[in-house]
Amino acid sequence: MRALLDTHAFLWWIGDDPRLSKTAREVLLDEDNEVYFSTASAWEIAIKARLGRIELPRNVESFISKQLDVNDFTVLPIQLSHALRVAKLPAHHEDPFDRILIAQAQIEKLTLVSADKAVARYSVEVAW
Repeated sequence: MRALLDTHAFLWWIGDDPRLSKTAREVLLDEDNEVYFSTASAWEIAIKARLGRIELPRNVESFISKQLDVNDFTVLPIQLSHALRVAKLPAHHEDPFDRILIAQAQIEKLTLVSADKAVARYSVEVAW
């Protein structure tokens, strides 16, 4: 499986949060799966850390870099095609970070690991 982490799934995984579902844990533990982390999630985490909405044990840059390395997650950059796909998405969800993740999952044919019920309303495979 090729999976893309929603931002909360990434944070719940690295924090061993019990809100992460059993299915999501299995996806992340399976070494045969390719797991992607979007630059959109890094952007979202950086903004929320700066605003004090989430706390990280060290600065955001070193924290995310270390977690990507430790977990062997592949960074998925935002491409022009991803950004443009957002315009074609129905308005089920207004969060711009979630919308770009949905677009990336659609274009790259990735399963989105997300607990967000609004995400499941899009034409995208979801694991939760």
